[in-house]
Amino acid sequence: MAAKIKKGDNVVILAGKDKGKKGKVTEVRPDEARVIVEGVNVVKRHVRPTQADPQGGIKTFPAPIHVSNVAIADPKTGEPTRVGFAFVGEGENRKKVRIAKASGVKIDG
Repeated sequence: MAAKIKKGDNVVILAGKDKGKKGKVTEVRPDEARVIVEGVNVVKRHVRPTQADPQGGIKTFPAPIHVSNVAIADPKTGEPTRVGFAFVGEGENRKKVRIAKASGVKIDG
């Protein structure tokens, strides 16, 4: 199945403590069905000093969010939208692209 959310997409958080926030997807983990969104779901970890990081201390990390809790932001309105697929072009130039269901605008390509 084609990926509905990809790295670099602008998304809206639908559920959880960061509901309503918008951000850019920095990493996709398809085997876990999770994504990491820039500046959203940030957690703090107490990190022990190591040779690589002799300082240690309390560090902040972005935590993954389940893919069902994010939706693509519509390129036209910025509101959350579902993703559909359409074929664009003729003959050998035919290409499958993602479209926003709400407005019909191409998301990529």
